[in-house]
Amino acid sequence: MDQLTEGRSAVGGMSGVAPAPELSVIVPTYNERDNVPLVVDLLRRTLQGVSWEVIFVDDNSPDGTAAAVRTIGATDDRVRCIRRIGRRGLAGACIEGILSSQARYVAILDADMQHDETLLVPMLERLRKGDVDVVVGSRYIPGGSADSFTSKRRFMSRLSHVAAHMITKVDLSDSGSGFFMIRREAVEASAPRLSSQGFKLLLDIMTTARGTLRPAELPYTFRQRQHGESKLDAHIILDFAALLVAKLTNDAISFRFLMFCFVGLTGVVIHMIALRLAIQSTRFEIAQVIATVVAVCWNFVLNNMLTYRDQRLTGWRFVTGLLRFQLICAVGAVSNVGAAAWIYGFGENWWLAGLAGAVMSAVWNYVVSAAFVWRSR
Repeated sequence: MDQLTEGRSAVGGMSGVAPAPELSVIVPTYNERDNVPLVVDLLRRTLQGVSWEVIFVDDNSPDGTAAAVRTIGATDDRVRCIRRIGRRGLAGACIEGILSSQARYVAILDADMQHDETLLVPMLERLRKGDVDVVVGSRYIPGGSADSFTSKRRFMSRLSHVAAHMITKVDLSDSGSGFFMIRREAVEASAPRLSSQGFKLLLDIMTTARGTLRPAELPYTFRQRQHGESKLDAHIILDFAALLVAKLTNDAISFRFLMFCFVGLTGVVIHMIALRLAIQSTRFEIAQVIATVVAVCWNFVLNNMLTYRDQRLTGWRFVTGLLRFQLICAVGAVSNVGAAAWIYGFGENWWLAGLAGAVMSAVWNYVVSAAFVWRSR
């Protein structure tokens, strides 16, 4: 009997089958190869005496992050990897990692070591008491610090917290924290209603639970990134705004639909610019066709980058997707005109008719595009 089998037998008894670990640490990754061995080493030292595993959820990093995880996992069965193909996004990666776990408790930890891994043990001890459902690492309570932030990032962090509190009423000092531990069953219950986009998973979980989760906060110092580059960019800011609006409507309006509509609004601006340029050298009808094609192309590219970046089309699929999107939007334009004309006939209320036509067109474009352009593979 080898050492691994002996170890499992000692834990699982005569059957030789080990029980699930008590704690799963979920680490979402994209181009974090150099940080993987550092994270594993820190967890080994920190979680001595705890039954644990670490699940790296990698968005098919081109730098070989998944291979680095599997190399370590070949000699340590506490280290696992989920390699996601054709899907992107921090929240979605965390959700997939949590749902793959059998542990009683799950923790979210960044791969860049900005989170203080030594807080995992106090978090676990707090959850074991049974009086709370989620323990959040906070940078903004006494003992916590975000001094590593630039002044711009500190301002954006506090602004997003204030906006989130006003809209969602989540009573946490650090509702935007990406460092927390939670009972896995609490996430299982709300998983179908969580957004796979964005990066504010904690806020989404707390809002979706509608006050049923009992939180606690522990202070920690947010550290400097060790290797790689920060993933914080304009995309994430847009994601956060869309998430807040979705929660404001109690998820009646989907997160993705809001992003789709935002892109559509930018397309109107592009349409008008293209029309103004084209009309200088051709008659209006032709200029309008050119402007429409340009705006639809713009909308497709931006939706592919933002709205559906977790299902982003590349290569030949990008070309065929663009052609499908053009056709879908052409049908949407016809439905827009038809619906608007029909409503206008009842009372000649031009603004109501125009708005109704635009809404119908937007819904058509969104629903059909989701089914035939960015459909899940």
